[in-house]
Amino acid sequence: MLSRKSKHLLLKIVSMFSVVRGYNIPIIALAQYLSAIFILAPEKRALDVLLDFNLFIIVIASGLTIASGYIINNFYDSKKDLINRPNKSKLDRLVSQKTKLQVYFTVNFIVFLIAFFVSFRAVLFFSVYIFLIWFYSHKLKKMPFIGNLTASFLAVLPFFAILLYYKNLYPQIFAHASFLFLLILIREMIKDLENIKGDIANDYQTIPVMYGEGFSKKIITLLTVSTVIPIYFLVEIFEVRYMDIYFYTSMIVLIFFLQKLWKSNYKPDYLLLHNILKLLVVSGVFCIILINPEVLIHGKRLLRL
Repeated sequence: MLSRKSKHLLLKIVSMFSVVRGYNIPIIALAQYLSAIFILAPEKRALDVLLDFNLFIIVIASGLTIASGYIINNFYDSKKDLINRPNKSKLDRLVSQKTKLQVYFTVNFIVFLIAFFVSFRAVLFFSVYIFLIWFYSHKLKKMPFIGNLTASFLAVLPFFAILLYYKNLYPQIFAHASFLFLLILIREMIKDLENIKGDIANDYQTIPVMYGEGFSKKIITLLTVSTVIPIYFLVEIFEVRYMDIYFYTSMIVLIFFLQKLWKSNYKPDYLLLHNILKLLVVSGVFCIILINPEVLIHGKRLLRL
């Protein structure tokens, strides 16, 4: 049997895990490694990528920066989350605001230190990344359009850290990034529809609050249709091999998504749409392997992309 003190400590750990959304960070780390192996550095052996110490530091620094971003975002959104996510908010509030800030600054300091193992350029990159996350959480998040664009940009920025490391500017990289950016941007706008009550109560000037749900749905529809552009380039012009199955499937899912969007009026409806997009993003991470599945079988590429 756990003592009362041990139970209290365990609850604090679970609460902090919820604050930093610890379930997301391993997925992001996996996405970075798979992107490095199959997209960002296709000329390198997979084992060399996995054993690259500098890449490991970049992935760790990215995960810690994202965790600190969730902390500062949670810190500023505590009142809004009481309305939008009451159950999660109760769990998150088991850790005091003071403790959250202490962990936030400690994690950022660790990122700053370990980035020196890579280069001064890495230190500069993560310093700017940390600042942008704070500025988004503090100011930009409450602004229509700008908040959504910034959140989406910050979500794909860790992949550009690896891109800068390998210095490989393949055109298909930007097609992949554009598709991911659009999916995340659509998800951010769905979250605004999902959280409209809390946004109104806390004076967040989001698109649904300022211009109405109908206008927001029109923009989401336009963005969803725009995903056809990067999908066309990835499937018809660039070589993604078996990953085209994922992109064709995504198009079918997004058609269903749009049909459901225009029938949605309540939070549970928007939550379902949010989860559909999250599933597309997460499944896309694992489907990167389909670009060259021979790597898993033979440990090396049989086809140079």
